[in-house]
Amino acid sequence: MSRMRGVSNVLVALLVLWLPATGSAQSYPNRSIKVVVPFPAGGPTDTIARVVTQDLALDLGQSVVVENVSGAGGRVGCKVVARSPPDGYTLLLGGTSNTITPALYKNLDYDPVNDFAPVAAIATDSEVLVVHPSVPSTTLTEFVRYAKDNPGKLSSGAAVGIAPHVMLELFRARTGTNIVFIPYKGAAPAIADLLGGQIQVHMSAKSVLLPLIKSGKVRALAVTSAERWPELPDVPTMRESGLKGFPTALWFGLLAPAGTATAVIGKLNAAINARLKAPETRAVIGRLGLDARPLTPEEFGAVLTDDVKLWRQVTEESGVKLE
Repeated sequence: MSRMRGVSNVLVALLVLWLPATGSAQSYPNRSIKVVVPFPAGGPTDTIARVVTQDLALDLGQSVVVENVSGAGGRVGCKVVARSPPDGYTLLLGGTSNTITPALYKNLDYDPVNDFAPVAAIATDSEVLVVHPSVPSTTLTEFVRYAKDNPGKLSSGAAVGIAPHVMLELFRARTGTNIVFIPYKGAAPAIADLLGGQIQVHMSAKSVLLPLIKSGKVRALAVTSAERWPELPDVPTMRESGLKGFPTALWFGLLAPAGTATAVIGKLNAAINARLKAPETRAVIGRLGLDARPLTPEEFGAVLTDDVKLWRQVTEESGVKLE
């Protein structure tokens, strides 16, 4: 709790500087602020939101509510924010799922990229492939061999249409294994079933799975990052294991409805970057298993554009097809 409070206290000043598209710094906020998390509580996106908004109400003089609006792989919550007025009272804690969605769905009634204004990147994370301890494999090579020897026996699970889902299917396609995929509403319920043995395979973010790996509740086989995690020096990367082409980083950032004033975004972004560059802030975020990533709004926008292209390629190879 203390480390989460440490991050939030550092980031409190960020939203103080945010003026809504209408009104002034003196009048904002004059009612409750809502930060929408498009996934259930307990997952990586929810964790970041709780860190950012902890104790924010005390500093702003208004309540700040994290609202989990889950469903449809994050699309329900994203649509809520996309359709909200750009007045500073409804925000989105966005992530990589925003840039995966365009590659998976052709007939959305909102634009997962253009209906949002990139405000500031907050942090990056990476994924890890884990198995339930009942799986008799300690290396990725052993696991692939076991999966091939037992087609259809193993089950994986994640929310549909997000990074873990696509990467699990990419893994299946790359290795030629028959691992059954089970859809969930988010990371938290999938992990609960993983711990209970209802599914045996999962991929999720470092910020969520690292404590479970360290406690021995799940076994890590490979990480998606470009380099090995310092916390797990004996666990190889996907690339080291012979599986190239996996996206190496997942992003988390603050998004506003399109139309938010450029000056407002600039002020908020400058404040966020100043805090994220501070050594003490980076240390606290690092202890959560994340890497602080200060970017300008333009740089953050470029990340989104590049991510859309990358995930289009990855989803094509993985064979994931959704309607």
